[in-house]
Amino acid sequence: MNLPPLVQTFVLHFGEMGSRWGVNRTVGQIYALLFVAPEPLNADDIVEALGVSRSNVSMGLKELQAWSLVRLRHKPGDRRDYFAAPEDIWVIVRTLIEERKKREIDPTLSLLRETLMERPESEFERHAQERMREMHDLIDMLTDWYADVRAIETERLVQLMKLGSKISRVLDFRERLGFSIKRDGSQIPSPDNEEGSR
Repeated sequence: MNLPPLVQTFVLHFGEMGSRWGVNRTVGQIYALLFVAPEPLNADDIVEALGVSRSNVSMGLKELQAWSLVRLRHKPGDRRDYFAAPEDIWVIVRTLIEERKKREIDPTLSLLRETLMERPESEFERHAQERMREMHDLIDMLTDWYADVRAIETERLVQLMKLGSKISRVLDFRERLGFSIKRDGSQIPSPDNEEGSR
């Protein structure tokens, strides 16, 4: 399979970017190829298109399956495994975020929780614990926010993202209606609203 120049440019770029994202070049290239391919590909197709070894392709496909980024497909009368990226790009984005959270954020949050339960033995440790508490609280808040956002259906999420910085106007309007938002996300009546209701 000869890749057209446009596809080749995309595939090569993903290979380069893969190393920056923590995966090897071949994994990045395999994913880019599966992402743009009009139909599922088997390992032989991928070997031919990328000019890499069969063992590299097999390892790359296993890694992508471990990340839940490729789906296994079968064709009638063909015993080979075929692979495809999800059609919906939002499924890919959500999967990537969820997998990175499991591998990077969750272990850090667990370590911080454990460390904060330790009794500090010195002023240095007390100071360090306070800094760790700040980090824990921020990560915990972001994780809660992510859980809320994850539950939003895609169409709504797109609308929310398109709001961008305009969301601050919504918050300003909310405060003018008489509700302030505390740092933990809970609402409290603003002082002006309390006086007006008396």
